[in-house]
Amino acid sequence: MAPLQGSRAPTEFGGPLGAAALMLLLPATMFHLLLVARSGSARLLGPPPYLPGLEALWSPWALLLCLTWIGLQAALYLLPARKVAEGQELKDKSRLRYPINGFQALVLTALLLGLGMSAGLPLGALSEMLLPLAFAATLIAFIFSLLLYLKSLVVPAFALAPGGNSGNPIYDFFLGRELNPRICSFDFKYFCELRPGLIGWVLINLALMMQEAELRGSPSLAMWLVNGFQLLYVGDALWHEEAVLTTMDIIRDGFGFMLAFGDLAWVPFTYSLQAQFLLYHPQPLGLPMALVICLINAVGYYIFRGANSQKNTFRKNPSDPRVADLETISTATGRQLLVSGWWGMVRHPNYLGDLIMALAWSLPCGVSHLLPYFYLLYFTALLVHREARDEQQCLQKYGLAWHEYCRRVPYRIMPYIY
Repeated sequence: MAPLQGSRAPTEFGGPLGAAALMLLLPATMFHLLLVARSGSARLLGPPPYLPGLEALWSPWALLLCLTWIGLQAALYLLPARKVAEGQELKDKSRLRYPINGFQALVLTALLLGLGMSAGLPLGALSEMLLPLAFAATLIAFIFSLLLYLKSLVVPAFALAPGGNSGNPIYDFFLGRELNPRICSFDFKYFCELRPGLIGWVLINLALMMQEAELRGSPSLAMWLVNGFQLLYVGDALWHEEAVLTTMDIIRDGFGFMLAFGDLAWVPFTYSLQAQFLLYHPQPLGLPMALVICLINAVGYYIFRGANSQKNTFRKNPSDPRVADLETISTATGRQLLVSGWWGMVRHPNYLGDLIMALAWSLPCGVSHLLPYFYLLYFTALLVHREARDEQQCLQKYGLAWHEYCRRVPYRIMPYIY
């Protein structure tokens, strides 16, 4: 049984008080965005048009839909995979195995959805249920997080996450005590990371586009761009699903409320904000401006994919001809730090690509409202915070080599700016 006494003080996210505040603030922010997106003024910083009562939030049908959706994605997760990958080495020297079939799940979901729509499934009606669906997803995230916390109390100490094992129940509930909670081979964190939320995001986008077509005869060019850009992003994440096994979420963070709520509720209902805005606030978009926005998204995607592919190729095989000529710095751990190519430009070029794409997703919504740019503002704050966590961990891990790397690559995300 894992000890209740923590291994380190709770300092991230403002400690227990910060964790408690975030557990209230994040759902409140999500519901605020859902309410103001459909309001006439669509003011990000203004009060919501009304405060919904329980009758507007609670729907057994919404809860059933959410559970059915998660169940469908779980069933697709269990199907035979095109590849099974091994994760990072754990404290007990073992390596977990993960099915690489996320893109397969996306394709099968699309086929099932196509069959349903051909049989008369009113997908557009989903857009009218976003509020109760978000409430149901939040309820599921809270209950799921509680079950995960209780499960973590009976696992061996080596199975606990480095950061979520503080001994403070509020902080550990938020951050997550167990690193890789599983039942048999079903890995809950890995499943939630890319499946129900990301695929749910593009499903909601599609439902909003179908509803716009019903209201106005056809989807707007702006709606097509938002749907296309974000589908490309989700498809890319699922196609390169194996890369998630080296991210901070998988190798360091426990699975608690932070990731459960983020994966199951925040991603699908907040990341679809641009499509929500366009449904209720249609924006004119000419072809020349649309082409400029497409170019901006293409530049962001080129940087994002190029940087991530270069990193992943180097990690798998430093002798690969595509990366063999890149300059590196040796570390005491035996690993090499790239100081040329994409990773010699800034320390996190993938974050730079992410932010450029985030701007392109917002531009089809025009510039008269701040609301569609919430994702860009939020994601900037998220990546700056994540970059700071990366810096701290790399300094602890690589020591003097990291100091040398920072001297060689002085800019963190934005060349000559930050």
